[in-house]
Amino acid sequence: MESLGSRIKQLRLRAKLNKAALARKVGVSDVTISYWESGAIKQIGHERLVALADALDCSLATLLEGDSAPELLTLTHTGPLPWEQVQATTIKVPSHLPLNIDWKAPCVMATPGQGTDFSPVNAGDLLLLGPTHVFHKAGHYVVQRDDRFVIEHFAKAPSDTSIHAVLLAHWHPA
Repeated sequence: MESLGSRIKQLRLRAKLNKAALARKVGVSDVTISYWESGAIKQIGHERLVALADALDCSLATLLEGDSAPELLTLTHTGPLPWEQVQATTIKVPSHLPLNIDWKAPCVMATPGQGTDFSPVNAGDLLLLGPTHVFHKAGHYVVQRDDRFVIEHFAKAPSDTSIHAVLLAHWHPA
């Protein structure tokens, strides 16, 4: 499997950017770009990943998974849920990606569908969802309320709500 660092370099060369130009676009030093590409720095924060994808003119899924990244799935209020969609492809969480909770099971990348309201998630945001029916720890979960899927924050396990997924990570477009 190709490393994130080698994908960053490949996408940088494809975008015809040198390290200094990419660094300026992302808001870091060219030394940081070198460290990312070499793998010396393995953990890159959400905001930097989003800025990298934008600067490299690629999707976040392509940056994280390469050109074989699965098609982006949509989250709607009435279903089917992203992992139940025909074209659904689950991914293994890359080890360099910081998550809201420790997660080892397959997950899916999705974005809210057109005309949906999944506050605090906005249209165009990218979500990493872990399908589950179990409360893991305080955080945001996809739950079902009155035959509609919504995202809600829970500090403790809900007793009257059907959990369908945990929000593992959330990126906002720049």
